Amino acid sequence: MARGRIQVRTESEIELLRASSLLVGRTLAEVAKLIRPGVTTLELDRVAEAFIRDHGAEPGFKGYNGFPASLCTSVNHHVVHGIPNDDPLQEGDIVSVDCGVLMEGYYGDSAYTFMVGEVRPEIRRLLQVTQECLDDAVAEAVAGNRIGDIGWAVQEHAEASGYGVVRELVGHGLGTNLHEPPEVPNYGRPGNGVKLEVGMVLAIEPMINLG
Repeated sequence: MARGRIQVRTESEIELLRASSLLVGRTLAEVAKLIRPGVTTLELDRVAEAFIRDHGAEPGFKGYNGFPASLCTSVNHHVVHGIPNDDPLQEGDIVSVDCGVLMEGYYGDSAYTFMVGEVRPEIRRLLQVTQECLDDAVAEAVAGNRIGDIGWAVQEHAEASGYGVVRELVGHGLGTNLHEPPEVPNYGRPGNGVKLEVGMVLAIEPMINLG
């Protein structure tokens, strides 16, 4: 995590961040077309990198702290930061695809967990609850609230649904650095932590697990 002051972005900076983030979304949509049993995460990575570069941007992850790829691809029990490889995806797998883009000096960063073919009902429910945790957290990300309100929204819904939250990994601020203050944990207490202001840009990253 980059150290320093929490940045409050101008409208023009937010437009640049939005453009980078939209390209991340479009890249993930391209990757989604290829998700099936037999494809490798290395193939997904090649497609993502080509798509990003074809649209005038650079992969935000490649070379970051020595990371060798454009995507983080984490299969099944691996939570995040998986390195693409040539192992074929299998029917029933889930794969988290995390994508970063650097365009005009500003980063976009987002992840989506894809189902490979048909997955077990308990896995499908895990993904549904994770999406609900994200929705609840985003609803708390308003000026005047605090970081603890976001974390509590994730924690409360996950635990009420019978899941645990990952405490070792957190969301973060986003801007001219890939990871900026503040940290955005997936747990917390309402009313605690950094106060949110208009112009702050956050990557909210719910990570929950079975049990």
